[in-house]
Amino acid sequence: MLPRIKMAPFLSRTSVGPRLSPAQFLVLGYTGVIFLGALLLALPAATVRGESMGFLDALFTSTSGVCVTGLTVVNTGSDLSLFGQVVVMVLIQIGALGIMTMSTLFALLTGRRISLRGRLFLKEDLNQGYIAGMVRLVRYCLAFTLAIQCLGALSLWVCFMQEMPWQKALYYAIFHSISAFGNAGFDITGNSLSQYVTNFPINLTVALLIITGGLGFGVMVDIYEERSWRHLSLHTKTVLKMTLLLILTGWVVVGLLEWHNPETLGGLSISGRIMASFFTAVTPRTAGFNTLSTQALSSATLFILMGLMFVGASPGSTGGGVKTTTMAVIWAGLLSAVKGDPDVNLSHRRLPAGDFGKAVAIITLSSVLIFLITGILLMTEGQSLMVTLFEVVSAFGTVGLSVGLTPNLSPVGKVLIMVTMFCGRIGPMTLALALGQRSYSGRYRYPEEKVSLG
Repeated sequence: MLPRIKMAPFLSRTSVGPRLSPAQFLVLGYTGVIFLGALLLALPAATVRGESMGFLDALFTSTSGVCVTGLTVVNTGSDLSLFGQVVVMVLIQIGALGIMTMSTLFALLTGRRISLRGRLFLKEDLNQGYIAGMVRLVRYCLAFTLAIQCLGALSLWVCFMQEMPWQKALYYAIFHSISAFGNAGFDITGNSLSQYVTNFPINLTVALLIITGGLGFGVMVDIYEERSWRHLSLHTKTVLKMTLLLILTGWVVVGLLEWHNPETLGGLSISGRIMASFFTAVTPRTAGFNTLSTQALSSATLFILMGLMFVGASPGSTGGGVKTTTMAVIWAGLLSAVKGDPDVNLSHRRLPAGDFGKAVAIITLSSVLIFLITGILLMTEGQSLMVTLFEVVSAFGTVGLSVGLTPNLSPVGKVLIMVTMFCGRIGPMTLALALGQRSYSGRYRYPEEKVSLG
């Protein structure tokens, strides 16, 4: 007779319910943290006035923090007290690492075992393909996060000490390092980083934090362990190639479009223009900081930024969007279709049969969500299509760049943007799985018949 196995107390069947799928658990988990953060931010102690900001604004701020977006209806630096800012900072850290990563960390610190079910939830939250090595990956996540954020904070501390007392500079450095690595875009300077548009150390530090946070923890671990391009996984190579391609393309295009714009790059030196265009190309990768006025950018530049925001960061990272690898798979599938190749190939590797279909589903669901939210906001907010669409794409990509619509949203508009941020953080596929059927049985197949395409 087999010995009876006692389930681990962490994420065991009794702790989460026998019928809760990983996708459903993540949705409920993020929702719970958002509401808890909203309750804390709704306290009078969270504002400098000593008065509650109201539950709706608190909920919006909490959603933006947990979803590492950065869109705000209150000024984080001037309206929130130290307590409120610390709450936002904690929410950003939780949102960046993920609910399951934080839960696993707590379990490990208290000496609890991680059950198989808990590892399945981790796999879903970190967007990994395999269940093996999940606990080890969490340890790496924590180590990399603390190390990178500490290095970033140290660099920013040195910069901020040039203009403020060291204690205040240290706090500013820690807050912005966590926000940048988490791709959140929250700032406490009052006007993002526009006053540091020509400050090379701050621009480079924040940009590197954004890029690193957007790569994904799995990619960091792969680079750390292999340390050779030849031995890196296909996923890591694809992420690095797409990240470099998007940054370079955005850098060049933004520079060309804004070079003579007197309200953006036109008034800067040559080196300042190069640096500002680089930062403007990096920040749409779900970060949300800006050194140039977003409202002063040309319509063509805003259109390019929307494309970068829609793609976003990479799977398992602190960023949002449809992800770099999704776009790579779509491109590979299109090339295969044009060539008449039944297989989808990427970097001399054949992808699993269902990957292209999943990528198409992600793009389709994301596009439909953006289309619907934009359409409703056009009716409720009365703004132009460009302004409304930019704000919605920014919310979905968990970016946080704004052209001025978010601070003036109606209550209905705030709810719609919150829904968009939540969907962008969870992922449209995860949300669809949580709301739909848990799995497809595949017990039968319908007769085959063709339809005309194209």
